[in-house]
Amino acid sequence: MPLKSVNDILDILAIETKPELQPLLKLLKYWPELVGTKIALHTRPLSIQRGILRVATSSAAWSQNLTFQRRSLLLKLNKILPQPLVDIHFSTAEWRRLPLSKDQQQTLSLQEHPSYLGEDILESSVPTDRENINTFFTMWIKKKQEQSQHLSSCPQCKCPTPPGEIQYWGVCYLCRAKSLGASQK
Repeated sequence: MPLKSVNDILDILAIETKPELQPLLKLLKYWPELVGTKIALHTRPLSIQRGILRVATSSAAWSQNLTFQRRSLLLKLNKILPQPLVDIHFSTAEWRRLPLSKDQQQTLSLQEHPSYLGEDILESSVPTDRENINTFFTMWIKKKQEQSQHLSSCPQCKCPTPPGEIQYWGVCYLCRAKSLGASQK
C-alpha cells in the first residue's frame, strides 16, 4: 500500500466531509482544459452557490469578455458537473487576494518582469560537495559581473540596473522600494 502525504489525506477528508465542495474541486481540476490555458491564466473559480459559479478575473476587460462568452462556457462546464450550473459571475474583486496556483506561477512569463535579464545565469544544478560549490559560486560571480557591465546605471544610486526597471520605475528596484517605504511613513 503506497504511503500518502498529509495533504493528500486532508484533501480526501475535505471532499468526504464537505460534499458541496465536490463540484468545485472537479471544476478546478479540469478548468484549464475546459476554458483553455489563456483564459485559465487570467481566471480562478472561487465557489459554486445555488448553481452560480463565481470566478475571479485578472482585469475588468477579462470579466467583460468572459461575460459575453458565458453561455458557451456553461455548456462546456455542465458536461462534467453532476448538477448543471445556471450562470457564471465574473469579478475582479477577489483576484489579488488569492495566491496563484503552481501552474499559473510557472506559466506567467519571467520575461514580463522589469528585472528580467535573459536566460538563467547557470543552467546546471547546484553541486553538493564543497569544492564544486566554490567553483560554481566563482562562475556565478563572473557571470553576474559580465551581465552588470552591459546594464545602465540607476539615476539615483548609480548601481547597475536592468533597463526594464528604469523604464518601469525610473530607478532600480531597491531605490523604488526605499521611496515606497518613505512615502508610507
